[in-house]
Amino acid sequence: MARGGLYKSDIQKARDALRAQGKHPSVDAVRVALGNTGSKTTIHRYLKELEEEEGQGLGAKVAVSEALQDLVGRLAGRLHDEAEAVVVEARQRFEAQLQERNQALERQQQEGAALSAQLQRTETALQAEKTDHASTRQALAEATISIRQLEERIAGLTMRLAEHEAHARSLEEKHQHAREALEHYRTSVKEQRDQEQRRHEHQVQELQVALRQANEALTTKNHELLQLNRDNGQWLERHGRLERQLAQVRQAAQAQQQELDALRQTAAEHQALQARWAQDLQVLEAAHTELTGARADAAKERERREQAEAKALRAGVRLETLETLLAQLRPQEGKPETPDRSTVSSRETPKA
Repeated sequence: MARGGLYKSDIQKARDALRAQGKHPSVDAVRVALGNTGSKTTIHRYLKELEEEEGQGLGAKVAVSEALQDLVGRLAGRLHDEAEAVVVEARQRFEAQLQERNQALERQQQEGAALSAQLQRTETALQAEKTDHASTRQALAEATISIRQLEERIAGLTMRLAEHEAHARSLEEKHQHAREALEHYRTSVKEQRDQEQRRHEHQVQELQVALRQANEALTTKNHELLQLNRDNGQWLERHGRLERQLAQVRQAAQAQQQELDALRQTAAEHQALQARWAQDLQVLEAAHTELTGARADAAKERERREQAEAKALRAGVRLETLETLLAQLRPQEGKPETPDRSTVSSRETPKA
C-alpha cells in the first residue's frame, strides 16, 4: 500500500542510493529501501518519470560508456541474485540428502540393536513359556482331580436332596390332613352351638308363653281354681322335663369340653408338626444352598479347566512360533555388519 506523503524526491533518493551501492534500482529494491512502503505502481510510475526526465535533460550528452556501465551493473546484479539462489538451492538439497543418509544410518543401527534385544527377549520368553507350560499342565491335572471330587460330592448331595424332598412331602401331607381334621371339628362344633342356641331360644319362648298363661290364670283364679290345679300339675311335669333337658345340656357341655380338650391336643400336635416341618424346611434349604455352592464350584472348576486347556494350547503355539523365530534369528548372530555404500558416500561427500 502507498504511504501518505510519498514524493518523487523520495523515490529518487532511494534510486540514487541503490546505484551508489552497485545495485539495480528495480521496483522491489526501491520499495525495500523505502521500508516496504509505497505502491509498486506508484514507484514504477515515478521511476519511469525520472528516467524520462533524465533522458530529456541529458539527451545526447550521455556517454555510451555510462549506458554500458548501467547495463553491466543491472546484468551483474541479476546474475548475482540468480547465482545466489542456485547456491542456496544446491546447499539445501545437499543438506537434505546428508540428513536423510544420517537418518538411514541411525535407523539401521537401531534395527540392529532392536534385533539383538528381540533375540534376547525371545530366549527369555521361551524359557518363561516352558515354565508356564509345565505349571499349566500341573494346574490342569489338579483341576481334573478336583472336578472329579466335586462331581462325586454333587452326586451325594443330589441323593440327600431327594431324600429330604420325599420327607418334606410326607410332612406336608400330614400337615394337610391335620388341617382338614381341625377344620371339620370347627365346623361340627359351630353347627352344634347353633343348634343349642336355637333350642334355648325355643325354650325361652315356651317359658314366656307359660308365664303369660300363669298371669291370666291368676286374674281368673276364682273361676279357674280347678284349671289352676291342672295347670300346676302340668307345670310340675314341664319342670321335670326342663330339668331333664338341663341335665342333657350339662352332658352336652361336658362332651364339648372333652372335645375341646381333644382339639387342644390336636392343636399342640399341629404346632409340633409345624415346628418339625420348619426344621426340615431349614435342612432342605441348607441342602439346596450347599448343592448350589457345589454346582457353582464345579462350574468354576470347569471354566478354570477350559482356561487352562486354552492357555496350554496357546502356550504350545507360542512355543512353536518362538522356536521357529529363534531358529531364524540365530544364523544372523555371526554375520558382521557391512557398512552401507550410501552411508560411506554420504560421509565422504562433505570432504569433497
